[in-house]
Amino acid sequence: MSHSTTPHTSARERNKVLAAVVVGTTIEWYDFFIYAFMANLVFAQLFFEPAGPGVGQIISLVTIGISFLFRPLGAFLAGHFGDRIGRRPMLVLTLLLMGAATTLVGALPTYEQVGILAPIMLMVLRILQGLSAGGEWGGAVLMAIEHAPANRRGLYGSFVQAGVPIGMLLATGILAAIRAMFPGDAFLEVGWRIPFFISIILVLVGYLVRRSVDESPVFQEIKETAQEQSAPIVQVFKKYGLVVLFAALVFMANNATGYMTTGGYVQGLASRPVDAPVPGLGFDPVGVQLATFAGSLSWLVFTFVAGWASDRIGRKPLYLIGWTALAAGIVPLFLLVETGVAGVAWATILLGVGLGLTYGAQAAWYAESFPASVRFSGVSIAYAIGAVIGGAFAPTIAQALLQATGSTWAIVGYLLATVVLSLIGTLLLKDRTGIPLSIEFEKSGKWDGWKKGDEFVALSEVDREAAVER
Repeated sequence: MSHSTTPHTSARERNKVLAAVVVGTTIEWYDFFIYAFMANLVFAQLFFEPAGPGVGQIISLVTIGISFLFRPLGAFLAGHFGDRIGRRPMLVLTLLLMGAATTLVGALPTYEQVGILAPIMLMVLRILQGLSAGGEWGGAVLMAIEHAPANRRGLYGSFVQAGVPIGMLLATGILAAIRAMFPGDAFLEVGWRIPFFISIILVLVGYLVRRSVDESPVFQEIKETAQEQSAPIVQVFKKYGLVVLFAALVFMANNATGYMTTGGYVQGLASRPVDAPVPGLGFDPVGVQLATFAGSLSWLVFTFVAGWASDRIGRKPLYLIGWTALAAGIVPLFLLVETGVAGVAWATILLGVGLGLTYGAQAAWYAESFPASVRFSGVSIAYAIGAVIGGAFAPTIAQALLQATGSTWAIVGYLLATVVLSLIGTLLLKDRTGIPLSIEFEKSGKWDGWKKGDEFVALSEVDREAAVER
């Protein structure tokens, strides 16, 4: 076998894998976003009312961040077993865990009905969502990237990343429809539960799709050569601790800025009534959801653009372009939001350009940053840590800054500071575009010394045959 390729996978199987990762990841993030939207819109009243409107809203937003604190644990568990027993079992397990937790949120009694038990149960289910999200991404990434041709990893990886904006599209679309059908108090009483119950249908579809795909060819190779690590987590931090840190920084700004919309902050600010306990801008709620729907489309398009472009110019150059675009979208974000529903649409569309360009190539760059035997652990932990330092409490920090200063410019300054930190991480993380991903190449001792331009970049006969077959 050539160093430059993974074992041969048919075009048909690759298409099945892409379908499985897109469907499953979309459902996972639909579940995640529906929770975040409700935390901004109704959970303060339903679960934290005794704390008062201002504090209740902050606590409600904190529950979004709580799940992020448990993502590293989910990443540790999924990474350990993903490197030990395979990528596919973890994909199925994390999907089922997320779906069960989300559906149960919709069935919860409120504080008015059972008292303090209500917020406790809500936070337990949110923790289960965090464990699932922490393990899901790494498995989806490796199934896509390890099946991909070496010269198309960015594009294949962008299908995994597309699950976020597609999940956002699905969540905002369903929420807009539910809010139209259940206006005013009806949404607070009944309507908010329906998007959570819809999750069980989506999860069943995702389960059937994911269980039908073959295991990653790289993991099959690892099993055949008995090269799996007994303690992959220990090896990741021992040998690749700095890589984990730099990769986490790369994700920080995208996650923090993305959670202005995926975390529901912009939607809550724009659609809460002016005279609400925590005042908003009072725009039409359905219109606001449809406006952020447009922003999700922008994010989706530029996610695929980024994956495709990174295969041609490299991961790092693409990211440097992306940080410039993201900063350009952050500066006018709230100026546009404050002008009305149309302004919300333009703000999120512009933001989606930078979000897509700094997200589409992430799967490929992460997978190329860790050798085969610890890859699941490495990508999962780096992603989880990046999510914690980036998006975990971004909506909470934004709300606290707004309440403390009375100005959205404080939020803009905070988001731009995360861009600077991510830019530093981008400059420090090595660009390994095209590096061989096989266990054979790792065993050759050339992994740490590889650089773009080495002889192993050339397509092997297997890759050329697969390209002709496609």
